[in-house]
Parts: sequence; C-alpha cells; structure tokens
Amino acid sequence: MSGSLELDIQLAVPLSTSLPDPAHIETWVDAVLTMQGRRGEIHLTVRVVDEQEGAELNEKYRGKKGATNVLSFPFEGIDEVDLPLLGDIVICDTVVTREAAQQGKAYNAHWCHMVVHGVLHLLGYDHQEEACALKMESREIKALEILGFSDPYQ
Repeated sequence: MSGSLELDIQLAVPLSTSLPDPAHIETWVDAVLTMQGRRGEIHLTVRVVDEQEGAELNEKYRGKKGATNVLSFPFEGIDEVDLPLLGDIVICDTVVTREAAQQGKAYNAHWCHMVVHGVLHLLGYDHQEEACALKMESREIKALEILGFSDPYQ
C-alpha cells in the first residue's frame, strides 16, 4: 500500500451506469502510487462524468472539442504549505466504453488504463514529446502488468 490513500469517487452520471467497482479503482490508484514510490497521506479525486461535462472540461482546459477519455488536474498548492492533495482525475465513462468496444479491449482493462494514465499525469508524467511519451507508456505498461492487464499499446 502507498500509505494512507484517501480516494474520493464522484459520480456525475446516471445511477444506472455500470461502472468498475470502487474497490478496483482504489486498487488501481494505489498500485501506481506504490510503483512510483509515493508514500504517506495522499488525497485524490476520481470524477466520472457524462459526455456533456467531459466535452465542456476538455474545451475549457485543453481547447479541444468533444469529450476525451481522461483528464488530469494536478493540485497546484503554495510551496510553503505541504498538503497531501495530489489532484483530480476526470473520466468520461461513455468515451471509455466506446473506445473499449472499438479497440476490442475489456471494459475493466481500458478503465484501469485510464486510471493509471490519469494518476501518472498527476505525478508529473506527460506525452507531449516522444521521449516523455515513451517513458510514460513504459510506466503504464508496468503498472497494468502488476495489476494483471496486458499491454494496451499492442
């Protein structure tokens, strides 16, 4: 375990939406934090949204039209104040469901990948340049392997 993980899962989708078990989401988050050597008290939020909210956030923060699968918002605090807040991950379940079907991936495997991807962004990884993308992808592959899922890039 990464230490004291406080995970807030917010559902902004209809209650009838079939989502991964919250215990699985917590396990996925914790595995990435543990793999990355993050210890101690850590707080983060995973918010599950519909396509409308996903599209609004994607346009507002990335300037891109339409919903995307996962967005990450690292906590930006004050340097002098040490808070255990890592940030927020926003996942659009409709997009993740559609992508899983289109790519022939298991729903939980793709969801896990989105959680891993989002947490790595919160930890400072990005994929804007090729070298950074390769480093991030290798971390994703390793985390997914630890969690029993295959390489999502194959």
